[in-house]
Amino acid sequence: MPITIVTGTGTEIGKTVVTAAVATAAARQGRKVAVLKPAQTGVRAGEPGDAQEAVRLAGADVTGVELARFPEPLAPDTAARRAGLPQVTPHDVAEAAEKLAAEYDLVLVEGAGGLLVRLDDAGGTLADAARLLRAPVLVVAPAGLGTLNMTTLTTEALRARGLHPLGVVIGSWPAAPDLAARCNLADLPASAGAPLLGAVPEGSGALAPQTFRAQAPGWLAPLLGGTWDEAAFASAVR
Repeated sequence: MPITIVTGTGTEIGKTVVTAAVATAAARQGRKVAVLKPAQTGVRAGEPGDAQEAVRLAGADVTGVELARFPEPLAPDTAARRAGLPQVTPHDVAEAAEKLAAEYDLVLVEGAGGLLVRLDDAGGTLADAARLLRAPVLVVAPAGLGTLNMTTLTTEALRARGLHPLGVVIGSWPAAPDLAARCNLADLPASAGAPLLGAVPEGSGALAPQTFRAQAPGWLAPLLGGTWDEAAFASAVR
């Protein structure tokens, strides 16, 4: 998988931390990793964006690339229009990812918000970029009530476009999971039609980078370069 798309069922659910964890696990295996953020919104010039945050957590062996930055925390098409700046198109994303893939072993493309958030006025989305790249899509989802519907809608949208949902990672697993979160461990794979590939503990983004790098592989399944075991995890949180 030289290029993997990382999307979410919504915003503020842990995409950047999951991206950093996957980058960490790959880098520990000796792979050259780049994190591509096509459209960074809600961040002003000079402030660290998601790509920079992923590099901070994953380490200097990982490269962060940002295609465009828009200061207002809005959908990329709207944010670009209001800022009077060029919009990012799916073709821009695909071209940048392919160039990076010629140099790096793994390119992680982290979207903004959910899968079908508009990038441009033509209605282009991250799903369109994934289709151009023929890349698998990793879905980041929340743990609790409502996640089954949101995750299933996302994976159904992927399949409707001929795209492959690589799996689901829970972006912020609570320290004290409620009944819904515990049940969702078993229900998410069935609802999404895709495997559960990890669970990142809440607050992981606030860990010291060295601690993050040491722990990250334990949050991810072997398919993502980690050691996380779904059955053992589920048994431990019952």
